Amino acid sequence: MKFLNSGINFQSVLKKYFSFKNETLSLEPLAEFLESAKRADFTEVLNFFRNNPSSAENFKYYIHHIFAGRPFNLSLTEANILSENAFFPEFKKRVLNKVLPPVENEKTVWYLIDNISLRPKKDLEYFHNLPENEIGEFLKIIDAADFIKKSVVKKELIFSMNILSWRVTGMAMEVDVVRMAPQYRNFDNPFLALQNELERLAEEFEKNPEMLLNSKDSQYKQIKIYVEQCQEFVSIAFKNSSKYGISGKINQSLLKIRQQTQRIYEIVQLLVIDSEEDVLIKSKQLIFNILRYKSHKNNIAELINDSTRLLSHLITNHTAETGAHYITSTRKEYMTMFYKASGGGIIVGALCALKMLYGYAPGSDFFHAFLYSMNYAMGFVMIYLMGFTLATKQPAMTAATMTKVLSEESNGTRNNLEFAHLVSKLFRSQFIAFVGNVLLSFPIALAIIYGLDVFFSQNLAVDRSDKLLKDLDPFKSKAILHACIAGFYLFISGIISGNIGNNSVFYQIPERIAKNLSIRKFLGKKFALGLSKYYAKNWPGIVSNFWFGVFLGATAPVGLFFGLDLDIRHITFAAGNFALGLYGKDFSVDAYTFWISFITVFLIGFFNFLVSFGLSMFLAFRSRKMNFGQVSEIYREIFRYFCKHPLKFFIPLSSGLDKKADDLMNSRIPAKSEEH
Repeated sequence: MKFLNSGINFQSVLKKYFSFKNETLSLEPLAEFLESAKRADFTEVLNFFRNNPSSAENFKYYIHHIFAGRPFNLSLTEANILSENAFFPEFKKRVLNKVLPPVENEKTVWYLIDNISLRPKKDLEYFHNLPENEIGEFLKIIDAADFIKKSVVKKELIFSMNILSWRVTGMAMEVDVVRMAPQYRNFDNPFLALQNELERLAEEFEKNPEMLLNSKDSQYKQIKIYVEQCQEFVSIAFKNSSKYGISGKINQSLLKIRQQTQRIYEIVQLLVIDSEEDVLIKSKQLIFNILRYKSHKNNIAELINDSTRLLSHLITNHTAETGAHYITSTRKEYMTMFYKASGGGIIVGALCALKMLYGYAPGSDFFHAFLYSMNYAMGFVMIYLMGFTLATKQPAMTAATMTKVLSEESNGTRNNLEFAHLVSKLFRSQFIAFVGNVLLSFPIALAIIYGLDVFFSQNLAVDRSDKLLKDLDPFKSKAILHACIAGFYLFISGIISGNIGNNSVFYQIPERIAKNLSIRKFLGKKFALGLSKYYAKNWPGIVSNFWFGVFLGATAPVGLFFGLDLDIRHITFAAGNFALGLYGKDFSVDAYTFWISFITVFLIGFFNFLVSFGLSMFLAFRSRKMNFGQVSEIYREIFRYFCKHPLKFFIPLSSGLDKKADDLMNSRIPAKSEEH
């Protein structure tokens, strides 16, 4: 039972419980003593023990009595180590343990710490802040300054290392894990070698319980080398994930292998005694380690952070390959981007008119959600397959590209001016894509609604015109919020694209298609190979565009169903809706309505870009462990470059930095043939 009685000082606690030889196994005396000692100056606690040797002796007896027969191997083999090989089971387990702590074996040190410490992190911080000499003296008072040499402690440490070694070897020998590091197939497995070495150490300890390791022992050196090789195995496996892809389960397994091998190294370090001073240091270190492991045992933030970093790296790695194609360098590429964006604008203009017509169809909200979703999804897939461009799809891709260049360039000599010029090329590519989309979606939507008016002798936009124009007024509607929602969906579609690309590589889907006997038998080898290449190139884009369309189409009806004012605003659709609204009003609108709608179209585009690009940059920064402070100098250089050469951010003016900026990007973005 845990106690926190702020009204009692440590002297009262010691007199109450330790003025006599206390035979109790209750943890209340220790819990009360720790809480009262934390509120006092620890020097006073030590002075009390010096001046009251009988209380010190009774306290020492009590400490040894409650710790006797309590194994601590669980605190070394379980605490702060992933217990599941998949993210969601581990996450669920930690959440449950936070809400309802598990029932532990009362005969373990694990249980003891749980029941004397209310806040393990705060307690660990308190002990770390105490002077070294005071901690050493306290350990001497309770006769724990040399307990690292005791055979029962060494037995627990060696047993813990063997448990960890058996577990890590089993995971490392799994087929999918071995596949991640094929370099080790032709070498002796370091995990098996480590296991053999630790079993040999356990056998020697059985023969000689008094044995001690030192840093010059060949056995210690061998264990250290094998641990380093195991860690190198994990690093190579993670590095190869760009080549082979990776699943969530393999990601968790590799993280668990890394944690367990690191724990083995930390434990074996405790057994290395080179001098008498090391005895006290290692005894103290073992106590601190146990408290540290325990304080992080159910940390949910650490689990999410560690588990998702690699996957976010893979997602941004795949999107970075695509994003490189969205950055134009020459005038020809600039105009090609304009033509592609114009093609996208033509299709979106038609989608605007179709969505308006679907709104007249009788049916439930979910029926309209389906119609709108399929309208958007099929249109976006068509844009993708025809090689056109939807401007706001680019930021999620190009953010990953820029961060990849930035993070890898930071390892060498970085030229901020060259990077600033690369940013100007990115910005003007986005700008011309916006222009192409907007310039074509407006007249196409206008032409379609005019054609329908001529054909049916009825202005079909009349009933919708008020709402269409109101939705483009940020003071009368939530246009900016809805633009941000669309930006979030753009970000999510980028994640979907990267995730599908990773899964395609990990599960070897293109190779399976190319070598599928049924396809080759009935349709031919050439067809199978062609289908394989088509899948590898287009499937991630098709899926991400499909779901992006579903998100956009379903938001408003789903929001209406739940009574929420949710919707989306996208610059290209806003331009098309502006045209429909004007036609519905026979172009008879006041100046305020016209200009506020015109300006809002571009405001919507700005927030589409800002949210999708910002979130994608955040994901890319996080995946590469980059500190935002590291790039503040680069941001300043970009601003200075903009002030000196503003036109370069909008039109493709030639510059002496063009080749260097291209080399900067191309040298950092691998071709797909190299990666796959």
